[in-house]
Amino acid sequence: MQFEEFDLEPQLLASLKTMGHDAPTTIQQLTIPLAMEQRDILAHAPTGTGKTASYLLPALQHLLDFPRRRPGQARVLVLTPTRELASQVHRYASHLAHHVDLQLGIVTGGVPYGPQEEVLRGNVDLLVATPGRLMDYLDKGKFSATDVEILVIDEADRMLDMGFAQVVKSIVIEAQKRQQTLLFSATLEGNGVRSFANELLNDPAELEAEPPRSEKAKIHQWVHLADDKAHKFALLCNILRREEVSRAIVFAKTRETVASLEGQLQQAGIPTAFMRGDMEQKKRFQALGRFTKGEVNVLLATDVAARGIDVDDITHVINYDMPRTADIYIHRIGRTGRAGKKGTAISLVEAHDMLILSKIERYTEQKLKRRVIEELRPKHKEARIPVKKKPKKAAAKPGKNKAKRAK
Repeated sequence: MQFEEFDLEPQLLASLKTMGHDAPTTIQQLTIPLAMEQRDILAHAPTGTGKTASYLLPALQHLLDFPRRRPGQARVLVLTPTRELASQVHRYASHLAHHVDLQLGIVTGGVPYGPQEEVLRGNVDLLVATPGRLMDYLDKGKFSATDVEILVIDEADRMLDMGFAQVVKSIVIEAQKRQQTLLFSATLEGNGVRSFANELLNDPAELEAEPPRSEKAKIHQWVHLADDKAHKFALLCNILRREEVSRAIVFAKTRETVASLEGQLQQAGIPTAFMRGDMEQKKRFQALGRFTKGEVNVLLATDVAARGIDVDDITHVINYDMPRTADIYIHRIGRTGRAGKKGTAISLVEAHDMLILSKIERYTEQKLKRRVIEELRPKHKEARIPVKKKPKKAAAKPGKNKAKRAK
């Protein structure tokens, strides 16, 4: 199948060709025709499957098919959970709309209000926004959603994880004249995504693409057992010094661990960039820029700070600290092995991590291989998970039995 079969404007097709997109991915083949018919859509679209184009192309085509009659605010509104993702979507939309006369805008937290307010005062055809900052402008009367015709909610599962459910619902109420709502989520199970979708969508087409092998991520996963923190750090350094580790994200649980690791790795001669949840937006973009440009090949991050990171060609994801839940593990490792390329996910596991490791193995329905680096072989055996004993039933008191017999 080719993009030409979707009846897109020649200018959009020209942009796709310039961007090197020759044929639509599975989620694009499923979504674009229905979206162009203005159906509401609930789509399971994992990262790296081409979901951004699957909603941007129909939205841009709609704007071209039905030109604006009067100046006003956004006709297409795309909500994303994080600043980084909003920036990536806006940049991608700008590339797609390069040959057409449309005004695109972006509104996110972490940047000054003034320039964004100026954007909102002008003519905006498509706006990409994070919910918190957009709600600020709604409350202040700086933005109105009454012109919104198409509403896209991207990465709804993360939106819920980050506590944005009520804010998004408030924005949806403001956009009550919309003709179409599209909701995309990496998973449709758990996190309340389905009930959330039921409140926002009207008779949606539910799309759950099973990508072909060419699109599937092939992620090699394994575990190194660590005796203690010192042993775990030695394992990390050994892995990061390998030639095949050309671009790696290392996950840690807390900001303090990220700060400590950054200093230790610098002392070990391994340059890194780092992202923490408390960083200013400018510093976050600088760190991400150093990583994406290849100035450093290691990025340290907490789960909160890493939300919205969309970087190509990540060869390795390393869990220095294990995640709190199995679905966070899936989100982490999904940053490697994208667009059909191979990736590697390595977990450094201490004794106290065995419980979450067993939960991950049950969730993914596979036992992760245990591997050993010969010169860093663990001294201790793999810790066993304590089995909860079922409480014994209390034995009936002899006196009561006698009383029953007497009756």
